[in-house]
Amino acid sequence: MSTAADPAAEERATFRSVFAVGEFRALWTAQVLSVVGDQLARVAMTVLVYDQTRSAFWAAVTYAVTLVPWLLGGLALSGLADRLPRRGVMIACDLARMVLIAVMALLSLRATATGVLPLLVVLLFAVTLLDSPFKAARSAMLPDILAGDRYVLGVAVSQTALQIGMVAGFALGGVIVIALHTNGALFLDAATFAGSAILVRAGVRARPAAAGTAGPASRRGQMMAGVHLVFGRPVLRTLVLFGWLVTFYVVPMGLAAPVAARLHSGLPAAVATGLVFAAGPFGTMIGAIAFSRFVSPDRRQSWLGPLAVGACGVLVLFAFHPGIAGCLVILAVSGACAAYQLAANSAFVAAVPPERRGQAFGLANGGMQAFQGLWIVLAGALAGHPPFSPALVIAVSGGIGTALAAALAWDRRRQLEQVEQEPRPAG
Repeated sequence: MSTAADPAAEERATFRSVFAVGEFRALWTAQVLSVVGDQLARVAMTVLVYDQTRSAFWAAVTYAVTLVPWLLGGLALSGLADRLPRRGVMIACDLARMVLIAVMALLSLRATATGVLPLLVVLLFAVTLLDSPFKAARSAMLPDILAGDRYVLGVAVSQTALQIGMVAGFALGGVIVIALHTNGALFLDAATFAGSAILVRAGVRARPAAAGTAGPASRRGQMMAGVHLVFGRPVLRTLVLFGWLVTFYVVPMGLAAPVAARLHSGLPAAVATGLVFAAGPFGTMIGAIAFSRFVSPDRRQSWLGPLAVGACGVLVLFAFHPGIAGCLVILAVSGACAAYQLAANSAFVAAVPPERRGQAFGLANGGMQAFQGLWIVLAGALAGHPPFSPALVIAVSGGIGTALAAALAWDRRRQLEQVEQEPRPAG
């Protein structure tokens, strides 16, 4: 259930009312800062690996390494966001990632040496592993900072921050990699983690642990309790599966380098790769703002299914092998339709007890990221072997996602109809 709303929060939220909350401003600014750095590092590593291997598979594996650790982190580490003070979890994760990225920057200077490239990938895995408890703590804390419709708009603004950071990091990433090389981009990423830690420490109020030592004592018991919470309730299960549909429409991100290489756009490879990376997040940024501001709260759930179908379905157009302009438009439209995640998120947080939010968000996000990583690895393997091409693999992924989205949309509509038919208490 969500936190109790104050009278101001019951009114239709505005950007002004959301940004009037100082703690939210600190979290939002820290998010933009760290996401920009993350995407710089992601572009740098993807370009580095593809330049050295010329392999769509290994480029996809590099991208997937930033996603797969979420499964382990979501299961084993996200509970820390409930058992420990959430602000402290975020600061500790930021500082640890700052150190790891700085080590990666130093090692990247010797990337051609034997064994260095695999070591860089291992360190990238460790950095991503820490992302799970960080984001679980942040997601669990947000409903305590913003209540009512301000929470929904706050999530939209947060997603906008994510997309701004991704667009800026990806679009500028290729240029920055050319100018500063891989090690320069990684050092810049380390600096963003330091900045994020400072902002959270200075701008977010300390709160006690939400759950304390309550719940199963063993780590395995805690993980199973989280799985039962999320998947033991049909409503939560459906909402989580809606979130996991991103697995199918994120494939173009994992294949950005080989897709850009086959577009023959006349742009430098690093710049074209950055634009392919940026198109989807740009669309998501626009879609999130439009969905949260122009779709009334009582109609958002009815848009969830159709938008989810659209996010996957438009990718089928890749079967026609569009040029650079068509490619970017398709990816932007897919990203805009991904605004359905706002409706899924708000319904999810309303159904989860506050003291279990960290673990629930961690598990949901962990599965989402892990399945993206595994699917991208498979897509990369297929894209490198005829008759498959990167464009055809993206189209097939979109088609599979469309079918699953349609099934979930039907299930969600049935659940909402059952709620409407339930008798309401008198008085």
